Amino acid sequence: MQKKPTAYEIEAAAKRVQELIRKYRAEKLDEDERKVINEDYQVGDILRIACTPATAQVVDISPHYMWVDWPWEKKIDSDSKYGWIGLEAFPIDPDSDEWLEGLFYTYPAPHHLTVGDTCLVSIPETFVAVINIIYHDPPLDIGRLPRPHTTLVVRRIDNLEPIIRDDDVEEDSGIPIELDSAAPISLEVVFRAN
Repeated sequence: MQKKPTAYEIEAAAKRVQELIRKYRAEKLDEDERKVINEDYQVGDILRIACTPATAQVVDISPHYMWVDWPWEKKIDSDSKYGWIGLEAFPIDPDSDEWLEGLFYTYPAPHHLTVGDTCLVSIPETFVAVINIIYHDPPLDIGRLPRPHTTLVVRRIDNLEPIIRDDDVEEDSGIPIELDSAAPISLEVVFRAN
C-alpha cells in the first residue's frame, strides 16, 4: 500500500513524469502514436484514485492466483471474443510485482483467504501519474460491457519507471484504467503540470 505523499512529493513526481514522457516520446515516437484530447485528464496529470470497498466471495485458488466473484455490475459481452465469466484474479504472493503495482486490493490479502471466504475489494487512496491516454475506435473488447472508449494508463508515483517495457506493450507499461468501468472508481486531478 502507498503512503500519502506530501505536496512536494506530488510536484516532484509530476516533474519526473514529464521528463520520462519527453524522453520516451523522443526515443519511441512514430506515426502510429495517437494523440488523444481528453477534457478531464492529460498525460502528466497526478491523480488521486480510490474505489469504495465492496464485498466479494473467493471462488477459486491456485498456487499463484485467487479468483473472486467481481462485486460490481457484471454485464458480460456476448459478442466478445473473450469468455469473461465475472471473476477477477489477484496474485497470491504479497511481495510479487503484480500485487505491489496493482490498484485493486483485497482485505484480507489473498494469501490469508480460502475458497468460500468473503473479502473486501477496493482501491485504497493511491496517487498515480497519467503516462498515456489511449482512445479505442472501435471500443475495446474486454469481455464485459460497456466496452471502453478511453483507457488511462497510469503508474503509481512511488514507482514511475520504466514508462514502457522492452516489448513496447503500451498497456503493460502501466496500469490501465477504463473510464467506463462498472466499479465506482473516483479519479481526482491533484496536480497538472501544464
